[in-house]
Amino acid sequence: MTPVARLAALGTATVGEAASSARIVDLPLRPLAPGMVAAGTALTVRCHPGDNLALHRAIAAAVPGDILVVDYGGSTASGPFGEIMALACQLRGIAGMVIDGSVRDSVSIAALGFPVFCRGLDIRGTSKLDPGRVGETITLGSVEIRRGDVVVADTDAVIVLPPEAVADAVSAGEVRVAREAAMMERLRSGETTLQILGLETGEQQ
Repeated sequence: MTPVARLAALGTATVGEAASSARIVDLPLRPLAPGMVAAGTALTVRCHPGDNLALHRAIAAAVPGDILVVDYGGSTASGPFGEIMALACQLRGIAGMVIDGSVRDSVSIAALGFPVFCRGLDIRGTSKLDPGRVGETITLGSVEIRRGDVVVADTDAVIVLPPEAVADAVSAGEVRVAREAAMMERLRSGETTLQILGLETGEQQ
């Protein structure tokens, strides 16, 4: 399993707590369907709201393992990404997409199994005139994202790590998982969380 896949398996909640290098994207982005998970190296895209030419350019430029990270200005007034583009992404080995905007064709995209994290749904179409920017630094919420950063997205959150921090994040996350597994065994043996965490005061309630 690759380091990026190990991060995805650990989950954003574990990595976000265990790794100081993890930055949480503080936007209301949600998976298009339950259980979606995406992890890969960021291919950053800046689209002009109402135009999706930059997304088409990014799909053509992507390499396997990339995840599209799209600044759509937070606009939910159009759906710049749908089933055809999702299939194009899959065929190029793109790992998923995170977009600060809406998409369309949600049922079809979910059926394909292509992971998408977005603000919502909108069926209104877009023009294809503005080339936008591909591969340049963008900001989603308060998080600056560069080409090649590692992005992990699941039901809990979208997090971003610099590539040089991935190995340490995996190690810290796996230590946390082992510690939590031991705690759960103690719970099953009859201890309380107060006892396990050393929070007992000895005072009568």
